[in-house]
This record gives sequence, C-alpha cells and structure tokens, in this order.
Amino acid sequence: MNIEHHADDERRLAALGYKQELSRTWSAFSNFAISFSIISILAGCFTTFAQAWNNGGPVAIAIGWPLISLFILIIGFCMSELASAYPTSGGIYWWASRLGGAKAGFYTGWLNLIGLVSVTASVGYGAASFLNIVLGTFFPDYGTSFMGGDYIKQQFTLFVVIILLVTLINIFSSQLLAIVNNISVWWHVIGAAVVVGLLIFVPEKHQSIDWVFTTQINQSGFSNYWFYVLPLGFLLTQYTITGFDASAHLSEETKGAHMSAARGIWQSIFYSAVGGYILLLAFLFAATNVDGISSFDPKVNPFGGGSVIMLLYSALGGGAAFKLVMVITTAGQLFCVTACLTSCSRMVFAFSRDGAVPGHKTWRKVTNNGTPKNAVLISSLLGVILTLPALWKSPTGAPTAFYAVVSVCVISLYLAFLIPIYLRLKAGDNFKPGEWTLGSKYKWMCTVAVLEIAIISVYFILPFAPAGTPGNKDFTWTAVNYAPIVTGGSLILLWIWWHLSVKKWFTGPKTTV
Repeated sequence: MNIEHHADDERRLAALGYKQELSRTWSAFSNFAISFSIISILAGCFTTFAQAWNNGGPVAIAIGWPLISLFILIIGFCMSELASAYPTSGGIYWWASRLGGAKAGFYTGWLNLIGLVSVTASVGYGAASFLNIVLGTFFPDYGTSFMGGDYIKQQFTLFVVIILLVTLINIFSSQLLAIVNNISVWWHVIGAAVVVGLLIFVPEKHQSIDWVFTTQINQSGFSNYWFYVLPLGFLLTQYTITGFDASAHLSEETKGAHMSAARGIWQSIFYSAVGGYILLLAFLFAATNVDGISSFDPKVNPFGGGSVIMLLYSALGGGAAFKLVMVITTAGQLFCVTACLTSCSRMVFAFSRDGAVPGHKTWRKVTNNGTPKNAVLISSLLGVILTLPALWKSPTGAPTAFYAVVSVCVISLYLAFLIPIYLRLKAGDNFKPGEWTLGSKYKWMCTVAVLEIAIISVYFILPFAPAGTPGNKDFTWTAVNYAPIVTGGSLILLWIWWHLSVKKWFTGPKTTV
C-alpha cells in the first residue's frame, strides 16, 4: 500500500513537470507539524507581545487576536485549495506561475523568498533575546561578563550561534527534521499548557474580565488610537500566525501531499489560533503590574516597555516558575527557527530549480540523503545579513530593527499569498481544483483574503514611532521601520531586473521529468 501511495505521489509530481528528487519520508502529521512549529505560539506570542501592548493594549490582544485569526484562517483555506491542486515544493510561486504566467510567478517567488528569509531572521533573533535572558537568570555573572555586558552584541552573537545550530540540523537529514518537528508539536502543546497553568495558580490576584476586554493602552507616541495605533498592534497576530505555507513547500517530501499539505495549512492555523488565544488571555489576566510592564525606564523594567518578560516576572516572581516558563518559550522558539529555515531552504531549492535565483545551479543541488544543503546555507547567510541593523540601538529602547524585520516578513509573505489567491479568484470556474476544494465558497473567501492582505500591507509599512517619521523634529534612522525600504526597494530592483533581463529567458517552472 505504501508503495502504491508513493507511486501516486510521484505520478502527481510528474504531471506537474518534476521528478522525485527530495526524500519523501514525511507523514501528514509531520507536514502539519512544520507549519504549526513555524507559527509557534511559544515564539510569536512572547516576542511580539509588546507590539500589541504598546499599540492598543489588552483590546489589541483580547479582541484583535480572534478577529485577525479568523481572517488568516480564510486566507489559509484559499491556500489549502491551491496546495491540493498543485502539491509542489515551489508552492505559492508555482501556483502563481500556473495561474498567471512567468511574470506573476517571478514576483511571487521573490516576495515569498524575502518573507521566508526574514521570518527565519526574526524568529532567530527573538530566540536569541530570550536565550540571553535565560542565561543571565541561571548565571548571574553572565550579563556583565559576556561581550562586555553589551546586551545588543550579546543578542546578536547568540543569534548567529542559533542560526549555525539550526543550519547543522537542517543539513543532516530530512528524516531528522521530521522527528524534530513532531517533537515540537508536543512541546508547544504541553509547554503552553504548563505556562497557562502557572499563570492561573501562582499569582495571588488577577485582572477582571472587564479590564482584559476593554482596556486601551497607547504608548506609540501617535494620537489616532482606533485607525492608526490599534491596527499596528495587530502585528502580533498577523506575524505569529504566518509561515503556514511551509506545508506546501514540503509537499515533495510528504506522503499524500495533495491532501496532507492542504490540511496541514488550515489545521496549523486553526489550532494555533485557539492555543495562542488561551495563552494570551492567561498573560492578560496575570498582568496586574500595569505600570511596571508599560515602563520604558530600565531601572523599573530592564526588559523594555510592554515586555511579556516583565509581565511574567511580575506575576510569577523571579523563582523556579519564571525560569521554567523562560526555558519553555526559548526551546519553543528554537524549534520554530529550525522549521523556518527548512521552509526557506525548500523555497530556495524550488525557485533555483527553475533558474530564477542567481547562482541557481549551486542552490538546487541535493545531497545523497535528499537534503538541499546549499539552499540551507544561503538561506542562513541571508537571514544574518538582514538582521545586521539590530546591532544599532533604537533611541526609544524598543527593538525597532526587530519589529522592522517582523514587518518585512509579514508584508512579503502575505503579498506572496495574495497573488495566487487573486489569480485563483480571477480564474473562476476555469480553475481545476484538487481533491480538497472550497467549491463555490472560493468567491467570497478569496475576495476577503485579498482585501485583508492589502489593508495590513499598508499598515505595516507605516512608522512605529514618531522618531521614525520623516520630517519629525526627533527623526532618527535607528527608529525607522525599514520594511518599506527592504520590500519596496526589492520590488523596484526586481522590476528593473525583469525588464532588462529576466523576461528574455525566464519562462516559469521548468520540467525535470
């Protein structure tokens, strides 16, 4: 039976123009697991909590999370239908090419690639910041002795070490990665449950339901709460629940991918949305030291204004419970960055296989154990380069460079999602669906998905602070949200490259059968 299924998978792949090169050893659960690991409620809910706290407060979390999660689930359903019809490692890029031609595929592929590099970078840097605090908690002399006590250099050094570690894991074998991601799922489920339990039983008092669902906080420096500040807080949800396209990118390594990848996409979104909401509500009910959490004064809050670490420290104290939570989230983030690099490298491999990446002959090579080693290496290197601005400290004390990388990730990935979803909507009944299909519901779902992505893409290129707004008297480049520079600049370069060269030789996906 397994041989028959494997033959069916190879036939489907051959029908799309590719021979089986990668090792097809992943189960349906492993496919779900990689997207669930990349979404990682133990990463996004912790590392970008401050973005929502400072830009909207509890309202941005208690009401914003389920609202935005619903929109993301609709986006996921639209992508699941495409993944079922076209189960290839190229994923989104391949879908756009099939539905809109080589030009659509080219731009989609590069947006997806930029987004995957930046999600690897942002998760890796977020993990480094938490690991830095964990080491300082367990080793009191670490904070002042390592790198001369300069926490920015400490975090960047740990970031590079983490990237090196997950690079080695990704190079080793595809089977090892599947095992790591399977473990990751249970770590996230059990770990999140432990964190919620501690936040329920350890604190002596909790906030009221009314406070959790109605309290507004605005520490952005901007005045328009409902139409500017609050939407910036939604970055927490939009960033946390992303990267689920990994299920599509691992199609060529998954058994029965035409169904497994489709389910992996929407199920990873749904379960992460539910689990993440429970976790975030536990944070908010335990947030009784509001002034301490909100403070940007290092003497009051050494972790930065709005930091979930200060919330946890206030609620749990600095003892065993706090340390356990920090270890749980840090390990979860390491699982997450491992999965992010896997997804990114598969996109590099698939895009290079079709000749769309400079040096493509190098990046498309596969080792004897079925791993695209060179694609893994270049993905890691690009992630480190993108994060270099984090070496410069923002004058506000907020990790502006980190949130900028987060914005690059969200905008690039979701714009890449938008193109094939729009093209599928445009194709109408001419689209030939796979076994997993939306039926006639694609019309309103694809429309909602396109509109939501268009709106958030505008918001997340806007300044996060007045000091990052051109023309402001306190303007400084270290406070700038460089997402529009990276994403917009990349699109301009791609446009120039397309018209000067690419359109003459790039014809979209190539056949290797």
